[in-house]
Amino acid sequence: MNKYLLAIDAGTGSGRAVLFDIKGKQIAVGQEEWTHISEDGVENSMGFDCDANWQLLCRCIHKATAEVDPADILAVSATSMREGIVLYDSEGNALWAVANVDARADAEVKELKEKFPDIEALFYQASGQTFALGALPRLLWVKKYRPEIYEKAAKISMISDWVLARLSGVIASDPSNAATAGIYDLLKREWEPKMAEKIGIRSDIFPPSYETGSVIGTVIDKESGLDPNTKVVMGGGDVQLGSAGLGVVEEGEVAILGGTFWQQIVNIKVPTPPKDMSIRINPHVIPDMCQAEGITFFSGLVMRWFRDALCESEKLFAEKKGVDPYAVLEGMAEHIPIGSYGILPIFSDVMKYGKWYHASPSFLNLGLDPHKYNKASMFRALEENACIVSAENLDNIIKFTGIEVDTIIFAGGASKGFLWPQILADVTGKKVKIPEVKEATALGCAIAAGVGAGVYESIASAAKTLVSWDRSCLPSAENHLKYQEVREKWRKAYAAQLALVDSGVTTSMWKAPGL
Repeated sequence: MNKYLLAIDAGTGSGRAVLFDIKGKQIAVGQEEWTHISEDGVENSMGFDCDANWQLLCRCIHKATAEVDPADILAVSATSMREGIVLYDSEGNALWAVANVDARADAEVKELKEKFPDIEALFYQASGQTFALGALPRLLWVKKYRPEIYEKAAKISMISDWVLARLSGVIASDPSNAATAGIYDLLKREWEPKMAEKIGIRSDIFPPSYETGSVIGTVIDKESGLDPNTKVVMGGGDVQLGSAGLGVVEEGEVAILGGTFWQQIVNIKVPTPPKDMSIRINPHVIPDMCQAEGITFFSGLVMRWFRDALCESEKLFAEKKGVDPYAVLEGMAEHIPIGSYGILPIFSDVMKYGKWYHASPSFLNLGLDPHKYNKASMFRALEENACIVSAENLDNIIKFTGIEVDTIIFAGGASKGFLWPQILADVTGKKVKIPEVKEATALGCAIAAGVGAGVYESIASAAKTLVSWDRSCLPSAENHLKYQEVREKWRKAYAAQLALVDSGVTTSMWKAPGL
């Protein structure tokens, strides 16, 4: 009789349930795209609708498990976008929630920096996080503008924890995701309530923190259709579990996860974060291991926008052929030369965690020759640009860690194509390895469930056993040199575009609160 493990992934762009067998083979998936809506009258907000999104996730669970006996699912775990937080009342009901890049707390960040000039740097040295995506300014906003919610709040958790709380009734957290709230101690791998106390936030709302793979209960939720004997197992942040799903579990290993955001990570032992707050440091799901991280903003979201706004005919063609629209677009872009006829996309900047904002979205250097400047060349330019920004971030991490890199593990939706991985190899000058299971975050989450079910001894050992490889891309030295020139032009162009934002001529794609 087959036995299964279920991973639930609450990502930035979609909710998913993915079923695996205990050998790490993906059996079925249920997925629906979602959108996080801003609150009326609240600038730069990005709310998370717990009621509607739970119904969506239940539909995904039903689809993924439709062909199996629920009693054969040994355990379920969850992963999610980091930084998103949920507040609960004393009975465990969700009161208020926001998604990852909610930036409503602009005034609160400014207030904190004025009242406590050194506090962000002080907290960063302990947590590896800045206020850019942190929970403390958001909690101050709730205290000020939603006092009735603030007073009722009994617990706080991350969105992956909320999924598990809905399933089991137990509110808890894990280091890899909770740390991204910025109220955390990297060394202790525990919430640090004193940080909240110092700025006037309640310190009695933090749940227990368990390592990824710990059993926290069994299923009590009936809407999910899961068996009540199924174990509910602590999950973690999407990037860290994605790393586990890639076998990136040892010091010095490197990965790029190409989803809605692109994350560039290097595994390191617990360090002292850099004084300039340029690099983000997060706990890994592997105990005693951290990750130095860079983030390329909205790479996958930009591609989704490009597909939906400009490529309706390609979408229709893909539907008729039964293929992915991105595969059609890559086929068109394959014949465009390196540098995409000079087109320079302006979207995400290199990660500057201490002062993080981006230029106004745009394409520079478009010409009027329709044979050169068209959807194919713009699409290739976007693929090149995501790789260029990732390479810049990775170079900064390498300078900080001192770790030599010759191989990058590449996963996520972006790794499914034939063109994008090769561009990444050529831009970085590194070998790029692509796993059989592209959705590494879901596999890492299933591994966590398997550890809780007793199927695997540890996350690290299971990752090394279960991860297999699809193919590798080797860099072309000639192409790498050409991309070095494109990178230099992009740096200069981006600096000029940021100056336009600074002068008020254009509007930033995204700006951290307080800037």
